[in-house]
Amino acid sequence: MSASADIAVIGLAVMGQNLILNMNDHGFRVIAYNRSAEKTDAFLDGPARNTQITGAGTLQELVAALSTPRKIMLMVKAGPAVDTVIDELVPLLDKGDIIIDGGNSNFEDSERRASSLGAQGLLFVGSGVSGGEEGARHGPSLMPGGHKAAWPHLKPIFQSIAAKTDAGEPCCDWVGDGGAGHYVKMIHNGIEYGDMQLICEAYHFMQSALGLDNAAMQATFAQWNQGYLDSYLIEITADILGFRDGDTYVVDTIMDKAGQKGTGKWTGINALELGIPLTLIGEAVFARALSALKDERVAASAILKGPSNAPAELADAWIEALGQALYAAKIISYTQGYMLMRAAAEEYGWDLQYGAIAQMWRGGCIIRSAFLDDIKAAYDKSPELDNLLLDDFFRDRIHETQESWRRIVSEAVSRGIPVPALSSALSFYDGYRCARLPANLLQAQRDYFGAHTYQRLGGDDSWHHTDWIGSGSTVSSSSYDA
Repeated sequence: MSASADIAVIGLAVMGQNLILNMNDHGFRVIAYNRSAEKTDAFLDGPARNTQITGAGTLQELVAALSTPRKIMLMVKAGPAVDTVIDELVPLLDKGDIIIDGGNSNFEDSERRASSLGAQGLLFVGSGVSGGEEGARHGPSLMPGGHKAAWPHLKPIFQSIAAKTDAGEPCCDWVGDGGAGHYVKMIHNGIEYGDMQLICEAYHFMQSALGLDNAAMQATFAQWNQGYLDSYLIEITADILGFRDGDTYVVDTIMDKAGQKGTGKWTGINALELGIPLTLIGEAVFARALSALKDERVAASAILKGPSNAPAELADAWIEALGQALYAAKIISYTQGYMLMRAAAEEYGWDLQYGAIAQMWRGGCIIRSAFLDDIKAAYDKSPELDNLLLDDFFRDRIHETQESWRRIVSEAVSRGIPVPALSSALSFYDGYRCARLPANLLQAQRDYFGAHTYQRLGGDDSWHHTDWIGSGSTVSSSSYDA
């Protein structure tokens, strides 16, 4: 076999197969490998039949078939399996060869792998890949990061197979060093958690407060998708609500227990580590955890009572308010995600391009929406923007929608309808716009029981301790973490 293949892909689950087919469609010569040779043969005899895609029976054969610098993309399960494949590849490669991890890996693992492989003269790229099965086949959002020297070799392939914006720009660009690519994918997934939870809360409100049936809800989401809420998740929600198996709506047959694979949890953990109030996404993760307590919830429903209300009147007016509330909370979700990215860029030394990231998410990925054009415009106008809420466009949209947002949250609370994402987003907004929070009392409490000290208004940056009970010590705590 001659050394003429442009890139190899290891791992032939649905994402790996579809990326290979996508690359082939764009004229790249791809060699496929799976640990199970039967799976490689089935792929070559099936979806890859009559293409220029070839297969390898061993890693040695795969490496020998690649032109240099060799480019090998791993599409295997995140975690130890990635390290196992990398360890098997390293002895077969030469300096300057490139290993790409396209799985859903934790960014800290990508940081470690970039450091380890760099020390051996190899180039590592950790790339977020979003869009699911359809995106991989026809155009995903790609978020590569790691050793930048690899990018000129990967750019023609990645930007060719990526989704494109309406203006024809690829939804793929270099993100940054180390684990930056997988970090941005993690933030994408965290925002995805938030968007999905907000949509589910709107669905719950329509059912419980307005008494709408599936047909009416399907029509509402379809209408929303024609306006300012235009997005992939709104679109598929309309499709789901209208999908029947005979006379039965399939969504009504699904157990109300949500699963998760960990990226939302990682986002929340990182936010806690960096001290960023990622409240909406955190509540979205916890809402999934609460949904998993199905048996407990069923038992509790027979014991714990809430308010009893008739369906609200003037449903059309409530639908308009609900759409505005959903939009306002969506602004908060992205605001918090971008706040966390800014903190991470400072913490990890990354030069993240926030407008470019919005463009990467504009097509192919799960959170793709028209809304992202407004985010890109905000950062194109002010690259050093501290917070999306301070951009004129988003400030004005919040001002226009907040009355409806407050109305929906108030109505949901009065009816006992859980809206953790909608309400936590509103609390964040009210906290962020509040010049003076009650944390002065909290800090006094900390100083009272633990001598943790406090700073004074209008004073210098020094820390003070008060002997609150008149007979306590004047010695303050030896350490302090704000």
